[in-house]
Amino acid sequence: MLRIIKLLKARIISSLGYWIILGVCKTLRWRVVGWDRLDYVYYTGKNPIMVFWHDRIFTASYYFRNRGIVVMTSMHRDGEYIADVIRRLGYKAARGSSSRGSVGATRTALKALQKGKDIGFAIDGPRGPRHIAKRGPTYIAWKSGHPVLPFNISLVRKWKLKSWDHFQIPVPFSRARVEIGVPIYIDANVPKDQLVEYDRRVQESLDKLVDNGRI
Repeated sequence: MLRIIKLLKARIISSLGYWIILGVCKTLRWRVVGWDRLDYVYYTGKNPIMVFWHDRIFTASYYFRNRGIVVMTSMHRDGEYIADVIRRLGYKAARGSSSRGSVGATRTALKALQKGKDIGFAIDGPRGPRHIAKRGPTYIAWKSGHPVLPFNISLVRKWKLKSWDHFQIPVPFSRARVEIGVPIYIDANVPKDQLVEYDRRVQESLDKLVDNGRI
């Protein structure tokens, strides 16, 4: 009985999350910068490993919906809710994080790239530190030959939750700015101990995108 109650609770929460995201984000006025960078990745025959900050999940999950993107989600309970919501929005969920299930999630990501799927990471999740990029995406880029593609979504008006990431929820009918950064390629011949340099590049790119979005 307890398992059934938990299942019903998860279904209700994920259903509410799905409809709230759709309802709010459909009212936003969207502006996009740098979409040609994503097109260029596809032109070269690669798939993007898309990275963004955890507090942007609300708007990011809406904007890139129904593209079959494989998203890394946490093994924690909140990750279960997020996984259910993003599946409804047309994503595939690969459960795992830097702390739990990372090996399995990495394998899933590499297999998805081999099959021509895009990958998505909230790169400072699931527990922070806030806006500090973690290693996973650069390692996958190094192993796969596909580029890391940072992006940011900024909002003119928003609510911020009192969570570790200051999770952002847009005020309806506000303006949203999507900016896609320069793709970061990592040659397979780069020594593993030099990946820290690419971690730094990803961090700097995301920091710059956030600064560009300040209004």
